[in-house]
Amino acid sequence: MNDDRSVDVPAASVPGTPAVPETPEASAPAGLMGSAVPAVIGKRPDPVAAGSPPGPAPGGQVIEGTLAGTPDSTVSASTAARIAASVPDATRRAYAGDWNRFTAWCSRTGRTALPASAETLAEYVSALADEGKAPATITRAIAGVRTAHRVNGLTPPDTTAARAVRKAYRGERAAAGLPNQRQAAALAVSHLRRIAAALDTGTAIDLRDRLTVVLGWAMMARRSELAGLDLGDVVEVEQGLVVTVRRSKTDQAATGRQVAVPYGSDPLTCPVRALRAWRALLAERGSVSGPLLRRVDRRGVIAGVPGRSPPAAVPPTAASAVTPSARSSPAPPAAPGSPSTT
Repeated sequence: MNDDRSVDVPAASVPGTPAVPETPEASAPAGLMGSAVPAVIGKRPDPVAAGSPPGPAPGGQVIEGTLAGTPDSTVSASTAARIAASVPDATRRAYAGDWNRFTAWCSRTGRTALPASAETLAEYVSALADEGKAPATITRAIAGVRTAHRVNGLTPPDTTAARAVRKAYRGERAAAGLPNQRQAAALAVSHLRRIAAALDTGTAIDLRDRLTVVLGWAMMARRSELAGLDLGDVVEVEQGLVVTVRRSKTDQAATGRQVAVPYGSDPLTCPVRALRAWRALLAERGSVSGPLLRRVDRRGVIAGVPGRSPPAAVPPTAASAVTPSARSSPAPPAAPGSPSTT
């Protein structure tokens, strides 16, 4: 099965709001190109060479398969906003960047970006291979080009030659001993303890960062999952914490899941104690709801809390969870069969 297919779903948009599909597939969802690609479906645009990226198409709010100028051809602003919100911002930015790089390459080489030929796509894949790009990056680039065509009511270029180039490139990397998929090394417990110790300063920003590191490590969470947590999503129970992840990269339907996080044997790397310290600081400054992890400026001002003149360091009530006496106290027992985090 091809891993660079486009999605056969209707696309809808308003000026400045790209169209996106209802469900994710193996390729870029339609309409993630941002303002670099006209977002009107069903109207064949003039050929576009990069360097002169197409601007917003006239009319707007058109859905593929309908006639412009009729009620059946438009969507409301709220519908368009929901369609746009169905795709994470990070994904939208990634595919917009892919499209911009493709159009820039077409401009340098004198090729047409929209509509692009199968030969142009194959040549672009070969150029990415010459630059040493990862095969996964090339796969996404292919999908991005196809998506741009679908958003504009064009038939995407055939990918047979492009995929053949990518396959040969995978073989070249394997023969050279290069991995075709990068895998980051796991963070060892010893490294986690060193990081936590370096963040044991009692300042607001270090309390936040220590919680981010130890909770993320214990949950094996993605950055986006941590950033999406609210204070109410992390509940302390007898055995530790229960964290509700409402949406993640692998849960685009937003069904949600709960992650159990036990106490840590070392108080410095214990996610429960780190949460208590951070939560106590927020409460001291008048915040008991809202995002769990927040921006902290260099003066120690925490975003989203009342007042603009907080103390430079964490008050004793907030820092007590990481004092030497707290570190020497034993952790509450974990539930039977629940491993300690560190």
